[in-house]
Amino acid sequence: MSSLFTLARPLIFAMDPERAHRATIAALKTGMLPRRDVRDSRLEMTVAGLRVPNPLGMAAGFDKDAEVPGPLLKLGFGFVEVGTLTPLPQSGNPKPRIFRLEADRGVINRLGFNNGGIDQAIKRLRRRAFRHGTGRIGINVGANKDSEDRIGDYVTGVTKAAPVADYLTVNISSPNTPGLRALQSKDALAELLSRTLDARGGRDLPMFVKVAPDLTDADVADIAEVAAASGINGIIVSNTTIDRPASLRSDRADEIGGLSGQPLIALALRRLKDFRQALGPDMPLIGVGGISNADDAYARIRAGASLIQLYSAMVYEGPGLPRRILKGLVSHLNADGIARISDAVGADAPR
Repeated sequence: MSSLFTLARPLIFAMDPERAHRATIAALKTGMLPRRDVRDSRLEMTVAGLRVPNPLGMAAGFDKDAEVPGPLLKLGFGFVEVGTLTPLPQSGNPKPRIFRLEADRGVINRLGFNNGGIDQAIKRLRRRAFRHGTGRIGINVGANKDSEDRIGDYVTGVTKAAPVADYLTVNISSPNTPGLRALQSKDALAELLSRTLDARGGRDLPMFVKVAPDLTDADVADIAEVAAASGINGIIVSNTTIDRPASLRSDRADEIGGLSGQPLIALALRRLKDFRQALGPDMPLIGVGGISNADDAYARIRAGASLIQLYSAMVYEGPGLPRRILKGLVSHLNADGIARISDAVGADAPR
């Protein structure tokens, strides 16, 4: 599979990034890709009651409309997060809105929660219910850009998604919907989490909140305090950054939007460590941002992530990446004499 991607990559990279992504979705829909999962009991995890065959997930944003969660699980992911889904369909921001930073192995996007609406996605997921084996499917929900009641939008999303999801994510961290990140403020976050947790309708369904990396120490402390008091099951750290590191070399580095991929790795890791220190060892953290190989993944786990996610690295590494990372994680366990991946979680975190 890696050699085929190497051959196809020049053609893929000659295409507009958004068109190339749609072509990738179309290829996955064919169902012709071979199963590439790594079945090893040492990689199995149970986090917030959610049992997954391995800790590697596809982050939200790749499969916005829940079109290919099954084929993605076949590539080796232990779980797939679809969305972000909003109550009403919306087209997102004007094109072009995705930019490859090839010299930096990064991506800038300003998509703006483009999706066909949660109702259509729920219909797709209902048709495919219980066909994804041991892999899990999460649903990431957001608010419409023009909504007059954004917290109400999240409540709607959770209410509709809860019956078909294995877990839920409340995404308040996209930089591409104006004002959305204001929901990370202490009072707004407390109300949001209270109302969305109640919207699960009594189901014991894990729910996470996804935060931005562009936070101050005070922001981290406030979010950690509210999260710990709310009953939320975990925090996803982190979304894309609006920061532009001085090290960026690509011509499109000044494009407006959220930066992901390798340029995000140091900041995302730092924020994960900040939240682990603020929350202690008990609340699960999901590490995402800049992970592109097994070394990155293992470092994030040892820093305190119970689960990890990626997306942008697939642009550069292709569909064989999940399998390579999982095999690499097994090699790390063998080298360190650790019996199970769960025993490595937080191994390097301060006690």
